Amino acid sequence: MKKLSARRRHPLAALVVLLFALAATGGLYTAFAPAGEAKAEQESTQSLAIEEGKKLYATGCSSCHGTGGQGTSDGPSLVGVGAAAVDFQVGTGRMPAQQPGAQVPKKKRIYDQDEINQLAAYVASLGSGPSRPTKEMYDPAGADIARGGELFRTNCSQCHNFTGEGGALTHGKYAPDLGDVDPKHLYEAMQTGPQNMPSFTDGALPEKDKRDIVAYVKEVNSGTSESPGGFKLGGFGPVAEGMFAWIFGLGVLIAVAVWVAARTAKAKKS
Repeated sequence: MKKLSARRRHPLAALVVLLFALAATGGLYTAFAPAGEAKAEQESTQSLAIEEGKKLYATGCSSCHGTGGQGTSDGPSLVGVGAAAVDFQVGTGRMPAQQPGAQVPKKKRIYDQDEINQLAAYVASLGSGPSRPTKEMYDPAGADIARGGELFRTNCSQCHNFTGEGGALTHGKYAPDLGDVDPKHLYEAMQTGPQNMPSFTDGALPEKDKRDIVAYVKEVNSGTSESPGGFKLGGFGPVAEGMFAWIFGLGVLIAVAVWVAARTAKAKKS
């Protein structure tokens, strides 16, 4: 007890206790404060993005979609479409639209990616919807291309043809060529169902399935995969070339038969 009492009366004892208390306080602050600060900083950044996006929206989108995204006779409501829909439509240049029509075509975009992110943040704040995918979700590297082909032929080829080269629909609408579409936009199109395309939720097509489809589309349009049947005739399907050869072959045979008959008849008259 005398030794303990002596240590407590040591001139450095108070300093040691103070240093220990400071270290404990610093440790607790490090454990709990940064997460809160990071969250607050993230919320502040998100709020700023929404405010900037609102300004961009008021200038470039509100005339068709309404001041609060509620929609007008010239444009649908954007409440609940989500950030992914904005990233797709604005990122591919389809929006803002140049003029009304059966279908809005892809064109050069007028906003940079930071502005697109801000617009997406504002529209997402109007109502919950699909969020923008991360790179891991749509990166074709390591995906199952063969399975992606099966899924594409089942869900997409009716409109986009077997290799994604597109095709005509009704009333001036069309399924666009997918050859030069960015993987992110392919994924977002499946998420959101732009224009005439149905949307494929994660319940209908899970994330892995979408990624496999993206990988298949990029592979068949990469220029490295050759068509085993020769000229693919627009990718309409496995019977297109045989059908072409059959019709062309019959046409040639009929033409030859007519020519032979005409020559024979002429010879008899002579």
